[in-house]
Amino acid sequence: MSERLLEINDLHVSFDIKAGEVQAVRGVDLYLDKGETLAIVGESGSGKSVTTKAITKLFQGDTGRIKKGSIEFLGEDLTKKPEKELIKLRGKDISMIFQDPMTSLNPTMKIGKQVMEPLVKHRNYNKAEAKKRAIEILNLVGLPNAAARFNAYPHQFSGGQRQRIVIAIALACEPKVLIADEPTTALDVTMQAQILDLMKDLQKKIETSIIFITHDLGVVANIADRVAIMYGGQMVETGQVDEIFYDSKHPYTWGLLSSMPDLETGSETELLAIPGTPPDLLNPSQGDAFAERSQYALDIDFKAMPPWFKVSPTHYVRSWLLDERAPDVEPPEIVQKRAREMPNNYAKPKQVERVSFDG
Repeated sequence: MSERLLEINDLHVSFDIKAGEVQAVRGVDLYLDKGETLAIVGESGSGKSVTTKAITKLFQGDTGRIKKGSIEFLGEDLTKKPEKELIKLRGKDISMIFQDPMTSLNPTMKIGKQVMEPLVKHRNYNKAEAKKRAIEILNLVGLPNAAARFNAYPHQFSGGQRQRIVIAIALACEPKVLIADEPTTALDVTMQAQILDLMKDLQKKIETSIIFITHDLGVVANIADRVAIMYGGQMVETGQVDEIFYDSKHPYTWGLLSSMPDLETGSETELLAIPGTPPDLLNPSQGDAFAERSQYALDIDFKAMPPWFKVSPTHYVRSWLLDERAPDVEPPEIVQKRAREMPNNYAKPKQVERVSFDG
């Protein structure tokens, strides 16, 4: 049985601004096991980054607050820990990689010193030990001529090399959990593939667990073990990567899959865009947040939040379409096509069960 590292229950996060309360995260349930990669997928503003920043209360300014819920890390509730204790966790047990390496690196500090910093702070290395280990880590992430370029500044490296340096800083203390917030979005396709391969390789060597945040389902196909789909500050579907790609049940997941090209997509194939815009989280709806944009919305979607439905022991969906009273609907053709191409070793579940995560 896998070791549970992190478990989030009924998490609510709000930001207080002049216009009112932005309910950025509403009732999120999430877990991460040792050695696995969980991808959180959704459009901008869906609550992905806020959910992960809440783990160590890494909010900018004083407007963000955890209203409700628990975040259990190795059996301790992080929401109850003071800032002083959370500072000790950041960079040591839980590290983050952000989207743009130039905002993560200090432009006035040599890159070697930046990799040494967490080793000195969290591991109590002396300068000689920290330098030796920093060069080892820079070599590990594939930075060319790491020892010779140890005293170079961030602007002297390419975008892909800077991201490797950021990854080296995040992994310096061999954290138990690595949160990667769209780490490849600013890179070209070739460099993106290299960074993803690097992260997979490093995960095996360092034995860290990864939460990978992205808006692109295509990116997670070869890196994730499980996928959680977020919309409007809520989780709407979660399951093993094959379950999401080949047997998805939520209309929002269908929309994300329909807008994702693949190698066989020809010029005659129309990629579907999701109509409308994300919900206003100053005034979130009482029903399904995706109802306004969904062609499959039922009357009840505008009135009541759907419960969780259990499709398999690892696959859960929050959609009224899975209620026994709902009409049968067919997903878009491009989604059905992927289902028909389902791997031979993947078997669809035979029934759906309504469940509750309350309490």
